[in-house]
Amino acid sequence: MPEPGVAPAVELTDVRVRRGARDVLLGITAQIEPGQVVGLLGPSGCGKTTLLRCIVGVQAHVRGTVTVLGRPAGAAVLRPLVGYVTQAPSVYGDLTVRQNLQYFAALLRSTAAVDETLATVGLAEHATARVDRLSGGQRARVSLATALLGRPQLLVLDEPTVGLDPVLREELWSTFRDLAATGTTLLVSSHVMDEASRCDRLLLMRDGALIADETPRALLERTSTPDLEQAFLALVRATAS
Repeated sequence: MPEPGVAPAVELTDVRVRRGARDVLLGITAQIEPGQVVGLLGPSGCGKTTLLRCIVGVQAHVRGTVTVLGRPAGAAVLRPLVGYVTQAPSVYGDLTVRQNLQYFAALLRSTAAVDETLATVGLAEHATARVDRLSGGQRARVSLATALLGRPQLLVLDEPTVGLDPVLREELWSTFRDLAATGTTLLVSSHVMDEASRCDRLLLMRDGALIADETPRALLERTSTPDLEQAFLALVRATAS
């Protein structure tokens, strides 16, 4: 439950996006409370990335209201307060890990310590390596590190664990929990349902609509299913009938 007097980290009210002749988002309304790890889950193509783009303020033609940390999404004042990690690593392959972080820190005018951030994402030993010589999982960590440089209050991650092996996924989720423990709010999208159990709260999407907004335990109890994948399927069947 949110604390009295504490504003939501994100507030969505009847958010709609139409692309060409297709409605991508069909009126999303939800709140994300501070300090939570919230999973945005659903199959590929259901609108997760579009919703994340609305929250960080880079999506065009948005109807409805998107408020982030008490301000309209995309407001200039939010730039150092919101970290965004896209599906594809958005870093420079011909620079070292440390050079990438130094560059983005200069852009953000951030006072965050580069070496401290490298340690947070487990890349201290690879600081002098060129990014294009790292593994896919390590490149994903570099992107995460650049997003952490502004000491964000909200961290938006678009399928950050796709393609990672189980050990790297476990390590990355451990990092997410550590960040949440310091007060950072995390919104993590995924189409892998077994990651849902790692979240404090779930937003489940299908075909541009929000079909559930509750804790993993509440979802299991409501659907009387043994796991979250079965719970999601039960919701899909219920909404289709």
